[in-house]
Amino acid sequence: MTLSRIPLLFIVVGLMYFHFPFAHTLCFLVYLIAALSDWLDGYLARRCDMVSTFGKFMDALMDKIFMIGLFVSILVLGILPRWALFFVLIIIGREFLVTGLRLVASSRGIILVAERTGKIKTVMQIVTIGFFILWQTIVQDLTFFPRWIGDFIHGVALILFWISTYMTVASGYYYVQNYKYLFSEPKE
Repeated sequence: MTLSRIPLLFIVVGLMYFHFPFAHTLCFLVYLIAALSDWLDGYLARRCDMVSTFGKFMDALMDKIFMIGLFVSILVLGILPRWALFFVLIIIGREFLVTGLRLVASSRGIILVAERTGKIKTVMQIVTIGFFILWQTIVQDLTFFPRWIGDFIHGVALILFWISTYMTVASGYYYVQNYKYLFSEPKE
């Protein structure tokens, strides 16, 4: 289930590009399935006592690939304004930094589990992308809604983008502070 987010990423992004009737609605529904699969994957792993080191690492990695792919896609497609490029680069930088920390820790036999701030960051990013896709769904497919509803959803999406960017920076700072000892060579 963890690895399903990669093909789902390609389907979501592909549907953003297509302009057939209700493509964006289908995109939003596939996105919801992908987002819920992340939660369901963790829930089932805990419930069935199938939590593994590989699963923890791969789940975090798939989250990062999924979210980076979507942030880059909505930026390229103009769904996210051009001024957001700097902030998308911050998000990408944080994801690579934390993944690097996890790899270094793993090489030393230390497992960095997802911290609370990282989980909040991921939820915020998922909700943010969801609002941007919902906005496109309303603007492109559900044109019977009054324009102000689309404008409102877009405004909420932009506010969520700021919040998720802040949470991304805050959680990155938290990881660096708590695991800064990993930046130095281990004492032998």
